[in-house]
Amino acid sequence: MAITARRTSSLSDDGTDTARGSTVSASAPYDGVSPFPRDESAGPDRIPRWQMAVTAVVVAFPFIALVAALRLLWGSLVGPTDVILAVVLYCLTGLGVTVGFHRGLTHGSFTPNRPMKIAMAIAGSMSFQGDVITWVATHRRHHAFTDRPGDPHSPFRFGTSLTGELRGLLHAHIGWLFTADVTPPARYAPDLLADPDLRAVSRAFPALCALSLALPLAVGAAVGGTWHAALTALIWAGLIRVALLQHVTWSVNSLCHMIGRRPFRTRRHDRATNLWPLALLSFGESWHNLHHADPTCARHGVDRGQIDPTAAVIHLLERTGWVHDVRWPVADRLETRRQT
Repeated sequence: MAITARRTSSLSDDGTDTARGSTVSASAPYDGVSPFPRDESAGPDRIPRWQMAVTAVVVAFPFIALVAALRLLWGSLVGPTDVILAVVLYCLTGLGVTVGFHRGLTHGSFTPNRPMKIAMAIAGSMSFQGDVITWVATHRRHHAFTDRPGDPHSPFRFGTSLTGELRGLLHAHIGWLFTADVTPPARYAPDLLADPDLRAVSRAFPALCALSLALPLAVGAAVGGTWHAALTALIWAGLIRVALLQHVTWSVNSLCHMIGRRPFRTRRHDRATNLWPLALLSFGESWHNLHHADPTCARHGVDRGQIDPTAAVIHLLERTGWVHDVRWPVADRLETRRQT
């Protein structure tokens, strides 16, 4: 079975898989319950130790910081500067991922002007979730092979038994970061590789991560006037903010394919769900079932009462002229995708 991956993967009107770009082959049909076969093209089973160590530091260090923070602040309160900085940076970097990395650059839900494109890519990079080109390539691959062999972080990788799903949940949440299954950007994100602005932002990823931590440190020092104030701002508005946003994003990969409602029809084997408790923290990304039913749609929370802060920001950017050609929901199109 041949599956074509392009800038945006979607469900065609007749329910078949559609995508743009280069071709990826799946060796045999998938029955929806078996463990995924090993991908012989994915490279060695083990990744370099230095790469695993870097990933482990990025994942674990915020929790170490939390322990340090609890010890440091035992018996005292977190200052208002810490809280305000944490909320501002959480929103800035989180929307950089949801508006910029995801709905804009991955799926083409709208077209940004050049300054906005660069700003979104920078903000998303400061979330510590990977450089913009790798992030987009990985997510496009996820849509091309959702919940079947080829998906880099499906919770059904080890089958649908209880043990398999528990292993798969851990893999989809964080385990996939420690595999050697690298997604080639040349195959899944050639448009980003051809963009000099995005190549520059991608190369600057380590510096932008450093900036993401330096900002709260500097503001905390400037406002509080002490090293203690600088350190608490770094811990709460830097490291713990990063950890929370990472785990919210990873929960969309894991929980939003196992728990929740599926009001919309998706491709075969695609088990994406809507999970309302994550809606606010994920800026609307947890309305995941609709997203997989209509990936290019700029609004994921399309039903009554579904909060979608990312869509609200896109609407504001459209009104101010920073983005255009927004793909808003079309009622007739949505109805054809509703479960009967």
